[in-house]
Amino acid sequence: MEVILMERIEKLGQMGDVVTVKPGYARNFLLPQKKALRATKGNLARFEQERAQLEADNLKRREEAERIVGDLEGMTVTLVRQAGESGQLYGSVNSRDISEAVTAAGVTIDRRQVALTAVIKTLGLHTVRVQLHPEVAVEITANVARSEEEAEAQLKSGRVVTAEDLRQAEEAAEAEIEAVVEAVEQEEATETADSENAGDEAAPAEEAAPAEPVEAESEETPKDA
Repeated sequence: MEVILMERIEKLGQMGDVVTVKPGYARNFLLPQKKALRATKGNLARFEQERAQLEADNLKRREEAERIVGDLEGMTVTLVRQAGESGQLYGSVNSRDISEAVTAAGVTIDRRQVALTAVIKTLGLHTVRVQLHPEVAVEITANVARSEEEAEAQLKSGRVVTAEDLRQAEEAAEAEIEAVVEAVEQEEATETADSENAGDEAAPAEEAAPAEPVEAESEETPKDA
């Protein structure tokens, strides 16, 4: 089927191009979304009459999209989901979920602007393309994790945090706490011992008590007989 593109379509053509597409693609996507018109003589004439206005409207939308790009570049949104130990989600993350997360982060976008080729079904950091305008796109990161803590760990490590990682992290934290406690106890014991030794050294030696004078026994003067 031949259609007239009303806007740029990636890998298909620019605004005003007449292209041939599959009938299903035209009926299910291009025509309902008003991204194209059937390539009839009447529509061709209509497009030429409206071309200047269409191009001006397109330029305005593109400029608005380019302003938003700066707010989205480098953005990471966290989506907390339940998942098994293998990292497989018990559900999925779709375009609506991501658009709502981005909007909650302060930048309003429509779910139709989230260009997901398939829903996300695993934990991890996923690069997602946001098509703000047919000529303007930006990539953000969807951080899918079981909790905010896991999301933070994933962002730091750049990989999925598994149940084994969590167990090892807990053991490492417990070992670190035990080491700190042991070091504090040892330091306190050393300080106590040093304090006792210092006290012993400072105590004055006991002076020997002076000997009591011994009175000499007086010899009795014999009486004259």
